[in-house]
Amino acid sequence: MIKIYHNPRCSKSRQGLAVLETSNKEFEVVKYLNDNIGEKELTSIIKKLGIEPIDLVRKNESIWKENFKGKALSNDAIISILVKHPKLIERPIVVNNDKAVIGRPTELINTII
Repeated sequence: MIKIYHNPRCSKSRQGLAVLETSNKEFEVVKYLNDNIGEKELTSIIKKLGIEPIDLVRKNESIWKENFKGKALSNDAIISILVKHPKLIERPIVVNNDKAVIGRPTELINTII
């Protein structure tokens, strides 16, 4: 089953959702700001993305700049920060079985659906 980790307030996330809606494929919407993602789930997503945890961080968010920027953080620490502050997670993330993409640009979503 395809999943989109979605923030309805984000225009890129809404665009990603529109790609899935027009795909005629079944998918599940996870509103990750409301439905908290646990460390295990986030670790799995990062592995499917094939990136380091720091690459999933929205580094221009004030939470990041004021509290974490410039600090030496382990991957586990970054994952814990993302779980505690899901607003810092890049979006949208689309997962299809063992593959995942950050839908920026939204055309990337088509590569896994």
